[in-house]
Amino acid sequence: MERQPDREFAEHCCELLAAAGPCTARRMFGGWGISTEGLNIAIIAWDQLYLKANEETRARFLEAGCRPFSYQARGRTMQLDYYTAPEQAMDSPQPMAPWARLALDAALKARAAPAKRPRKARQAGASPVKPAASRSSAPAAPRKAKRSSDAG
Repeated sequence: MERQPDREFAEHCCELLAAAGPCTARRMFGGWGISTEGLNIAIIAWDQLYLKANEETRARFLEAGCRPFSYQARGRTMQLDYYTAPEQAMDSPQPMAPWARLALDAALKARAAPAKRPRKARQAGASPVKPAASRSSAPAAPRKAKRSSDAG
């Protein structure tokens, strides 16, 4: 059986990421999720800290030798926008501070971005669906109120 990351390591990572704000760690999918003020800024999986990234910060993580978070699902490799923290930043909060702020910035931008919802596909050339006609334009007949003697 695979060993799960322990609480001590999760608490250490919260201390490292203090530059982003007060962090909390919660169990998540066999690992941990680390957040500050409701924003997910990092995850811990396979005894490794991964920091949230985005399109703007991804290159900085790659230049520092960080590896993307990936996993296997249904025979495919899936990848999320989280990257390992640089090795030298794992020793104390000071070298982690700029990376923690990058992760926080990515989380803030992700929250501010409008939600992307898939559109319903419509067959090419099909006309829009017309609303169904109402049954009757006459008002419904009023119902008789039940007397308390009828209830029983």
